[in-house]
Amino acid sequence: MQSNDARLLLHALVPTLAIGAVAVGVSAAVAGAKGALGAVVGTLLVMLVMGAGLVVLQKTAKSLPQLFQMMGLLLYTTQILFVLVFLIAFKDTTLFDTKAFAFTLLGTTLVWIAAQTHGHMKAKTLYVEPDSAGTKKAETAGSPT
Repeated sequence: MQSNDARLLLHALVPTLAIGAVAVGVSAAVAGAKGALGAVVGTLLVMLVMGAGLVVLQKTAKSLPQLFQMMGLLLYTTQILFVLVFLIAFKDTTLFDTKAFAFTLLGTTLVWIAAQTHGHMKAKTLYVEPDSAGTKKAETAGSPT
């Protein structure tokens, strides 16, 4: 992973982790230990799914740039389906408070998306490859006078 990719991941991960910590505190105050556990599970699920998605998307952009847009759409669909499967598997659980889990999942997802968008907007991404030192400079067109 290149440094700018790691920086983008970090810019999305830190605010999500901070909001997750706030959600754990609020959930613990409102719903007790099960609420705190639900908030922890929700935060970890978002960080896992969104972080893995960002890493996969960055690797695809480097190796197969022509598939970047299609891979992005497929990746977001896969992320939604993965979370849906998790929700279906744990819909009747008594391990954690499902409302705290759901609100934390929603909040941390929105924060991740906003932070990732902000990181992309602030990134200094080159749109063209800079010339290497060994390449010959292009000569100007036209006749010499």
